[in-house]
Amino acid sequence: MRQKRQSKRKLLWIFNSVLLIFIAAGALLIFILLNSKDAAPQDPNNSSLNELSAQQPGSSVAPTPSPTSTPEPTPTPPQYTDAVWIGVGDIMSHTPQLPGAYDKATDSYNFKDVFSPIADIVADGDWVMANLEAPMAGKDYGYTGYPLFNAPVELAQALWDNGFNILSTANNHTLDKGVTGAMLTLDHVQQIGFTTVGSARDAEEANTSVIVEHNGIAMGLLSYTYGTNGIPIPEGKEYIVNLIDQERIIEDMNRLRQDGADVITIALHFGNEYQTQPSEEQKTLARALIAAGADIIAGSHPHVLQPYELVTTVDELGAERQGLIIYSMGNFISNQRGDSKDYGAIFRVDLRKHYDTGAIEIKDVTVTPTWVHRYKPDQYYRYRVLPVESTLAARDDVLLKQSDYEALEASHMMLTDRLSSMLDNE
Repeated sequence: MRQKRQSKRKLLWIFNSVLLIFIAAGALLIFILLNSKDAAPQDPNNSSLNELSAQQPGSSVAPTPSPTSTPEPTPTPPQYTDAVWIGVGDIMSHTPQLPGAYDKATDSYNFKDVFSPIADIVADGDWVMANLEAPMAGKDYGYTGYPLFNAPVELAQALWDNGFNILSTANNHTLDKGVTGAMLTLDHVQQIGFTTVGSARDAEEANTSVIVEHNGIAMGLLSYTYGTNGIPIPEGKEYIVNLIDQERIIEDMNRLRQDGADVITIALHFGNEYQTQPSEEQKTLARALIAAGADIIAGSHPHVLQPYELVTTVDELGAERQGLIIYSMGNFISNQRGDSKDYGAIFRVDLRKHYDTGAIEIKDVTVTPTWVHRYKPDQYYRYRVLPVESTLAARDDVLLKQSDYEALEASHMMLTDRLSSMLDNE
């Protein structure tokens, strides 16, 4: 009996010892695991471990948020738009200009080289305008010079090829070849691609607003002449050419505004021939039209350059605005020589339309004087329109002599003074 009790005690001691060993081993294992976890922190980029920890109750490890892209900034809408108007003076076709441009083999004329020296300058323009002071009625009417002009259509083609796109056709020579000649002129130049203003083939065309848009700026165009050299306008065909009448011009301007014009350019064939300063009648009319809402007055007829001025006025809302008056742009191409009749200018006007108010701003006015170089390589004259400043700067034209450069230099100073002589006026 005593031996059995001793055996039971021995077995119990063994059992307890084994149990203690298992408990101690388990505690040691837990201790090792806990220390291992603290010494090796989880990789924050280990998405599977983070997800597992997030699923464990009481876990202190938060899931890593998904990366978000930075939103693109909202673009600022444009506040304004810009465009460029370019204008030149008289396009004339005197008899000596024709033989040197004639190609007998093709029975046609080529005037492209006449304007190629200034092509880069006018290339910047959106509206590029000239005063066409010679009908282009066609070959059947015969090519004639002063006093009753009829120029080859190739002269207009050369203008187009060198960047021009608008022709003013109201001047004292519009009816040199009669009403039919004036109509044929429009046919021929419009077939090339030109926008025309100042004459018309019927009343409907005469009353149609001429508005040309570039870069979001809609320019309305008008053109008028003081007369037609005594050639009567047939009764019932008053539409054939626009005559200067201040009240009518203002009415036409109002119609253009109603039809959506943002800016208005008016070509006026007025003033006194060969006078280097504008007459009082020119100043009174031009300033009145600016006050009534015109933005640019492009003058022609004197055949010499006259000053230009910037006139400050107010609009219908009382806000200040500026208008540009060019009293005469001179001869761009002709056979006239001496007393500055062989000079003209390229007028560039940088326009800006403000979207918030719709107001038009004249940002800059640039004037490039030009000279008609006439030379005689054979029995016939040739002609080129040269930009004076760049020609003087380069002094590398093989067709010019030292005496030409000296004359250009003197004329350039004189013309610069004349052109700017009214800029300090109101």
